[in-house]
Amino acid sequence: MTDTDAAGKTRFLVLHDYGMGALWWWIHARSPREIVETFAEVEVIDHSDTVDRAETWNLNAIDIDAPTLPDGLDSLRAQRRAQRDRPGFGALADRSVVYLRRRWEGEDGVGPADYLMEVGSDGRRLRQVELGDDGTAVRSGPDDWAFNPPVVDLFDPDLVGMEISRDEFEAQWLRAHHMDTGQ
Repeated sequence: MTDTDAAGKTRFLVLHDYGMGALWWWIHARSPREIVETFAEVEVIDHSDTVDRAETWNLNAIDIDAPTLPDGLDSLRAQRRAQRDRPGFGALADRSVVYLRRRWEGEDGVGPADYLMEVGSDGRRLRQVELGDDGTAVRSGPDDWAFNPPVVDLFDPDLVGMEISRDEFEAQWLRAHHMDTGQ
């Protein structure tokens, strides 16, 4: 972050992490909350070491109220606009932990399964249980994943219908074997 300008806006470092890469911008806005309510699938970075390094990255600086935005950021704003008026928008956004069940229909040699996820406030998985259609249950955590980008945007209204209880997650976690050991 930097000093506040005359319009009451501060410069924030913003990241859209898509797993195998990321897009970064400096965005002038009134608050971090305004940024995540305006753009889908982004996070405001406040780690001072990352912010200091970003000073040398030659990033675009964008005003949140600009009518046109760079490619990538423009589509994230359009995505958020489409979500904004739907029931459930932002319903999970202020939670420190959320439990979700997401269905995967299978692709690229990975069979269909339900994924039960414990997700932190930044949308990253904390723990996960994969429930295969064949009855298998495999658990994993951050040490098991090569990458752990945000997997959900907690403002997304579609997530409300995927929420499960902590008790349901914990029961499946205890039943599941670890992905490396089979136990």
